[in-house]
Amino acid sequence: MADSMAQTAPQDGGTRRDFLQLVTAAFAAVGVGTLAWPFISSMNPSRDVLALSTTEVDLTPIATGSAVTVMWRGMPIFVRNRTAEEVKEAREVPVADLRDPQTDQARVKKDNWLVVVGVCTHLGCVPLGQKPTDPRGEYGGWFCPCHGSHYDTSGRIRKGPAPLNLAVPDYVFNTDTKITVG
Repeated sequence: MADSMAQTAPQDGGTRRDFLQLVTAAFAAVGVGTLAWPFISSMNPSRDVLALSTTEVDLTPIATGSAVTVMWRGMPIFVRNRTAEEVKEAREVPVADLRDPQTDQARVKKDNWLVVVGVCTHLGCVPLGQKPTDPRGEYGGWFCPCHGSHYDTSGRIRKGPAPLNLAVPDYVFNTDTKITVG
C-alpha cells in the first residue's frame, strides 16, 4: 500500500499539507492586517489638525505700507505690504553688518510682500509694529518691548538680544492677490 501512495505523490514535491499551510499563512496575514489597520489609521492627523496646516491670506485689503496678522499653527504670521521706500531701505543694508546675514531678496518672493512668523527669536514674545500706532523700533520694522530687540523692514534682527531674524514660513502665491502659508 505504501508503494501505491508513493507513486501518486506529485513530482514537484508539493503536497496537500503544503497547500494548507500556505492558505493558513495567507489568512493569518490578512487577519493581522485587518486588526492593525485601525491602529495605524489612528496615527494620522485629525481633520482639525489638517485644517490648521495651511492658511490662505487675501492680500487685496492690505494697503501699501500696512500689515495684517493671521494665525497659522497657533503662531501669528505678519504679512506686510511694504512701500517702495521700505524695500529700498531693506536692500541697501550691507549684509556683513547683520547679526544673522540674509539679503532682502532671500526673504521675499515678491518685492513689496513680506511674510514672517511674528515671534521674537529671543524669548518668543510677539513684537510690536503691525498697527500704525505701534512703535516699530529704530529700523522701521518691528520692536519687541520685552527685551528691546529691533527688526528692520525685512524682519532681520538689527539691535537687541534676539539671535536670529524673524522666521520666514513656507508660503506660495496662488494668484497675485492670494497666498497660502504652510
